[in-house]
Amino acid sequence: MAGDNFAEQVVASLPQLRTFASKLAGTTSAVDDLVQETVLRALLHVDQFRPGSNLVGWLIVILRNCYFVQWRTLRRFECVDPERDCAAIHPPQEWHITLGEVGRQFAKLPAEYKEALVLVAVNGESYSQAARVTGCALGTIKSRVSRARSELITRSELIESASSTTKEHRSPKHPLNFANKHNVR
Repeated sequence: MAGDNFAEQVVASLPQLRTFASKLAGTTSAVDDLVQETVLRALLHVDQFRPGSNLVGWLIVILRNCYFVQWRTLRRFECVDPERDCAAIHPPQEWHITLGEVGRQFAKLPAEYKEALVLVAVNGESYSQAARVTGCALGTIKSRVSRARSELITRSELIESASSTTKEHRSPKHPLNFANKHNVR
């Protein structure tokens, strides 16, 4: 593969990498660092890429590995408190509050659940592609996505009941009603 063509394809993949990284890392600076590390590793190991295979999938695997290395390192040295990093939201903005709460609850999910949910529900990958990216069985990916969705819905219902909002009043456009029509079976 010609170096210039490969670099152009990597640059064209940056929006997808940033989307995936933002769901894992959260802050803009962490996303930038993660994408930069991914691109650096991809360029250093261009010889390991098989021409004709899925470049974005290969880059996502690199990004995922970079994230887990960084996550393990940070976990050893830092106490992460997702509640501390919440932005102030004004009360009349009900959906922003709900989305903020979904984001906080998403941050509390186990890393495997977050990864599976982002790949399938956000990036629109098929279950089989997500299984290849994560290196686990198809049934495992389906289970992780299902458990992540169930956990988010349960946590949302607990929060809604605590604030006296009932499930029946939830709009079909509620952020937790995000079943991907291509991936739900």
